[in-house]
Amino acid sequence: MALQGPEELGEQVEEPEDLDDQDASSISPAEEITLPPGPGGDEETEEAVLLPWDRFSAWLHCICVVGFDLELGQAVEVRQNDPARSCKLTGKTSICYLSFPDSNSGCLGDTQFCFRFRQGSNKKSSLCSFLETSDRDAPPCLKREQGHYYGYVYFRQVRDKSLKRGYFQKSLVLISKLPYVTFFHSLLKIMAPEYFEKQEPCLEAACNDIDRWPTPHPGRILTLPTMGVVIKVRIPTCYDKPGTSQLVQSAQSDSLVSIVLPTIHEVDLFRCFYPVFFHIQMLWELVLLGEALVVMAPSPAESSDTVLALVSCISPLRYCSDFRPYFTIHDSEFKEYTTRTQAPPSVILGVTNPFFAKTLQHWPHIIRIGDMKQAGEMAKQMKVKKLKNLKTLDSKPGVYTAYKPYLNKDEEIIKQLQKGVQQKRPSAAQNAILRRYFLELTQSFIIPLERYVASLMPLQKSISPWKSPPQLRPFIQQDFMKTLEKAGPQLTSRLKGDWIGLYRHFLKSPNFDGWFRSRRREMTQKLEALHLEALCEEDLQQRIQRHTEVETVDLVLKLKDKLSQAEREQLPVRPGTLPKLRAHIQSIIQTLPDDLQGILHKPSTP
Repeated sequence: MALQGPEELGEQVEEPEDLDDQDASSISPAEEITLPPGPGGDEETEEAVLLPWDRFSAWLHCICVVGFDLELGQAVEVRQNDPARSCKLTGKTSICYLSFPDSNSGCLGDTQFCFRFRQGSNKKSSLCSFLETSDRDAPPCLKREQGHYYGYVYFRQVRDKSLKRGYFQKSLVLISKLPYVTFFHSLLKIMAPEYFEKQEPCLEAACNDIDRWPTPHPGRILTLPTMGVVIKVRIPTCYDKPGTSQLVQSAQSDSLVSIVLPTIHEVDLFRCFYPVFFHIQMLWELVLLGEALVVMAPSPAESSDTVLALVSCISPLRYCSDFRPYFTIHDSEFKEYTTRTQAPPSVILGVTNPFFAKTLQHWPHIIRIGDMKQAGEMAKQMKVKKLKNLKTLDSKPGVYTAYKPYLNKDEEIIKQLQKGVQQKRPSAAQNAILRRYFLELTQSFIIPLERYVASLMPLQKSISPWKSPPQLRPFIQQDFMKTLEKAGPQLTSRLKGDWIGLYRHFLKSPNFDGWFRSRRREMTQKLEALHLEALCEEDLQQRIQRHTEVETVDLVLKLKDKLSQAEREQLPVRPGTLPKLRAHIQSIIQTLPDDLQGILHKPSTP
């Protein structure tokens, strides 16, 4: 069964006939809605414009139940609950295989993990536009995924002699564009045991609960009731100080709150990196540079957690390449990612199938981890292993690569973590130490880039209301490198090494491209906003006295375009700027003949 909101998953693979014949899943179709322009952070406005099941769709695309059929293998049971709207769940084959551990994993009992897969292009609804507006203040790593969906899995495998296969095997899967890993895993811990006991009715009840939740708007503290349990969370914003966790303080009025989540997305870095933590600094470099990495783990839980830890270790910088927390041989990108006819792509894969030990042995960087045990005893010091030594399944845990780090090894952080293990320091404290280390390392690296890019911004005095906004100066690598001599990372980091070489490599990476595109877009919008503010400060009435009627109409049309752009792109203008511009437009129109006023007062067509 799949319970689904209004959007459609993009086409993934060609579906077998037996899956195509099943009805598409839907519990909550919603018609498109028309929203007024402007930000969507106001709760009263939200109440007025969102239809039933829109809130469900703001959190989830659908809920799937994947079972095992002796003839078909893994299968999604689907039912269409509203024949008036077709909500075809495509990509079911990928979802089926990704929702079950590989047979060699031997996951008895309950297992939780996540996966990520591509989606095709969708028709953009007004609900999507509303969510994009509310997504504007989210940190880069928590923005809604446009090209991918996440699947959050709760898999149960227990012995059952009444079944022909001898085991009960089923997964409850939440499909969402939101990368709220910790939150959705916590939600599944509530939903899945109830579902396995009570079946479909409790899922419908959960969907109804979710559809009464407020939308996940950054900065809000939310209380989210479901199935008799109340979860309290805060959605982070891009304005939060990096490295601080905005703990949700329980008040007396929170007596009904069952669970308070201090984070909605962070994984335990120390637990994930513990098997290879002697190499954490090298792994940080590999992720920063967008190198092709594969994580070979004994289970999907360890695979997905490790991949997510790798991606988050360069925070607050967003990892801009592809990553798959759990990847199988049935994935539609399997051939693309395992071909030997070209260099491995910039992607991080998490795998558990032994077949990958042979298929991906040509990859330049391989992390092989054993079982993640609680840090009871100290991990042994490991050297980086040569790739030629990764031949069989019996290969020992470690990092297999020929990569030579640009920076000298930081022995201090290793000693600090080792001391914590010996003194039985709490895991949460170890995790905080490691997260702070990665944050400071990334900030030391990115601050010189931020400083140089800020210098590309034209001076404010060069902005004239009657000329087009000035352009940003180009990024010139040689000029940037010169700034590192006096204002490089040595100002904030104790690490020595070839920082220049690291920057040269980074400037060719997808992470730099994604970061610079984002910064350039922000600065261009700032220039547009400053230009708009300069226009509003002008005495336009006096200006049009020297204009002909045609020139005045042309000015009105241009001002309307500027207003439309400001609303569409949510330009960062000062409060009161847009009302002032509307008043200017209105006063100019009133100076024109009645027939022109009638034409200019008509709303512009999209």
